[in-house]
Amino acid sequence: MNTKTDDTSAQQARELTITRILNAPRTLVFKVWTQPEHFSRWLGPKDFTATHCQMDVQVGGTYRACIRSPEGTDHWMQGVYREIVEPERLVLTFAWEDEDGQPKHQTIVTVTFAEQEHKTRMTFHQAIFESVESRDSHRSGWSECFDRLETYLSEQHLSKQHLTT
Repeated sequence: MNTKTDDTSAQQARELTITRILNAPRTLVFKVWTQPEHFSRWLGPKDFTATHCQMDVQVGGTYRACIRSPEGTDHWMQGVYREIVEPERLVLTFAWEDEDGQPKHQTIVTVTFAEQEHKTRMTFHQAIFESVESRDSHRSGWSECFDRLETYLSEQHLSKQHLTT
């Protein structure tokens, strides 16, 4: 048995990568990831609403947000920005909070934005999850977020005056 290969396979099973081709320029996509008034508009799965979004987008800066389920349950998240290369790349920590506002299991999120034929190729990677089940739950949630992101970007692309520089 090759332990190194087994360890690598087990780790990869707890990683998540989602790639989307977004019909918007990369500078716009980067902005809606880094400005709270825009991020809060698409954060959360379908039918969730962001009730709080605070961001200090600089290396070492923090973010904290809350998404509310249709049933009224609040889910708080937090993290720290580790790397910011505008408009190409974001690296940040991600953790759900417990009832006392303390971070639970922390993952690392890396989002890259590449120009592709007048569109943006967004690659989202999150790792390492506690379990495959947690990864799968996040895959579902993030996929719905990114569906909302696509809709929001199409609205913003048509109405650029809403973006701040």
